[in-house]
Amino acid sequence: MRVIAGTARRLLLKTPEGLDTRPTADRIKETLFNMLMPHLPDAVFVDLFSGSGGIGIEALSRGARKAYFVENNQKAVACITDNIEHTHLTDKSVVLKQDVFAALRGGIRDTADILFLDPPYHQEYDRRVLEVLRDASCVTQDTLIVIEAAKETSFEYAETLGFVVTREKQYKTNKHVFLKRA
Repeated sequence: MRVIAGTARRLLLKTPEGLDTRPTADRIKETLFNMLMPHLPDAVFVDLFSGSGGIGIEALSRGARKAYFVENNQKAVACITDNIEHTHLTDKSVVLKQDVFAALRGGIRDTADILFLDPPYHQEYDRRVLEVLRDASCVTQDTLIVIEAAKETSFEYAETLGFVVTREKQYKTNKHVFLKRA
């Protein structure tokens, strides 16, 4: 896995050992960031379920002002920290070793411009996170929420939680769903 573009371009990133994380493939990551580019300059980016930190690091490399990396797995946190140091992005990074729900209820001190989550598939984390985001102080009407999910995951419930799906990009086995507060 590598950083695709920006100040840390071409630098290789570590991934945590084991099957607990699913790093986003370079091709999918490039498509995602092509869609995010208008929103990235000077943005506060939140990377929930960070894994290796590759998505947040890509955001910083491409111009985000600050990134929060939220992960509760100790090996993954060590990997994120190593990757941030390797890419020389430590001064723009906040690593929170805590549960995503705890971070959303008070660990994230800034208003998020972009909030990205790539939770374990088929476990309803996307819905549970949106339930918390409905009242989270780090989310405003302008915050862009992007969820990476299994291709068959339905977001029909989003409107009942106060969110509107603004875009959906499907890939072979997964998709990115873009939402905002209604």
